[in-house]
Amino acid sequence: MKVALTGATGFLGRHVQAALCARGLDVTAMVRPGPKAPVLSTGVRPASMDMDDAGPDTFERLGRPDVLVHLAWGGLPNYAATTHLDVELPRQLRFLEACVKGGLKNLIVTGTCLEYGMREGELHEGMPAQPTTAYAIAKHRLHEHVDGWRAERGLALAWLRVFYLHGPGQAPSSLYAQLNAAIDRGDARFPMSAGDQVRDFMPVEKAATAIAALARLNADPGTVNLCSGVPIRVVDIARRWVDARGASIVLDTGHFPYPAYEPFSFWGNRSRLDHLMESP
Repeated sequence: MKVALTGATGFLGRHVQAALCARGLDVTAMVRPGPKAPVLSTGVRPASMDMDDAGPDTFERLGRPDVLVHLAWGGLPNYAATTHLDVELPRQLRFLEACVKGGLKNLIVTGTCLEYGMREGELHEGMPAQPTTAYAIAKHRLHEHVDGWRAERGLALAWLRVFYLHGPGQAPSSLYAQLNAAIDRGDARFPMSAGDQVRDFMPVEKAATAIAALARLNADPGTVNLCSGVPIRVVDIARRWVDARGASIVLDTGHFPYPAYEPFSFWGNRSRLDHLMESP
């Protein structure tokens, strides 16, 4: 099976590369042209092109894959930037439409748990989207467009609402990366929020394994939560990370306010993901 991958050199993309190759899939990674060689897993072929260059030959240049795993998205981690709507959404639509018009029949796209908006508690795929940030609104609008192609053009779609991933290679601004950097420096204390907010954290390796399994499954599940399904306080998972490192750093809670763009307590229902992962 031939798989094309965008966002291959990003945090999640690097792990997805490895997971796809581990399943013996034929992988082509779309990489931006430039003098610097991209970091790709052994056996992954680069397809040098920019999303802005989408045209009638886009699908052909990607190697006419059986499935496209689309992770790429610009402008993060600024969730409020209007460029998500004004710039990123139109370019995403042009690129994906070019792929579908070229013959793509199976598409996996990463959305965001922020599409659920400010809801509290366990979130499941049957809930209508109520996004509030520019990033989440743009993702939801892209989802609406792509979902319309399922009936119009016979496109199989897995839209993954991604919850909180963590692991090696995460952005320096993330809690996981900042805490590990503080441990590496030998800091005595780590300033953070009170940490009582409840989230759904998933190791990036497990997320990548799930995406690779869905790519090989060749299904049309629609919206799927990519999550652990386990609610945990932020301070508790931070303590787990400290313990895993065998560190003595003190978590200085209450130093920062809670993010205003997220509900206080929410996590994902992963019944649909579990069902798909059990499929032969």
